[in-house]
Amino acid sequence: MKTDGSCHCGFITFTADVDPDTAGICHCTDCQTFSGSAFRTLVRSLPGTFKLLTGTPTLYIKTTAESGRKREHAFCPRCGTPIYATTLAGDPKSYSLRIGTLSPRGAITPKHQIWARSHVAWLSELATLPSTDKQS
Repeated sequence: MKTDGSCHCGFITFTADVDPDTAGICHCTDCQTFSGSAFRTLVRSLPGTFKLLTGTPTLYIKTTAESGRKREHAFCPRCGTPIYATTLAGDPKSYSLRIGTLSPRGAITPKHQIWARSHVAWLSELATLPSTDKQS
């Protein structure tokens, strides 16, 4: 599936081909912290298809706690939007794109969840909470 995306302010724009079947939710505590939320949604790009069109992201190298592997995380230096994570080695690379940055984000449905042992307990209650269509 061909897709495009951008950060909140539009400084970073990109295109990629993604496999919707790789879309998932990560509940690890690092993703909770990085996203400022209860989880992060992601979809993998097909190797060699991610193309940065505009802007230069700020990079942060994170050491994964359990494996010790290093991953490159990219975000917009202007608005702070997380864009992707990838390995430091390998060519062509695959990128874990943040679904919230994609323009067809509603067309990509998570197919799996990882790090479920770290999920926040209240997630199972979301469907029972009162909701409104927009903020008043």
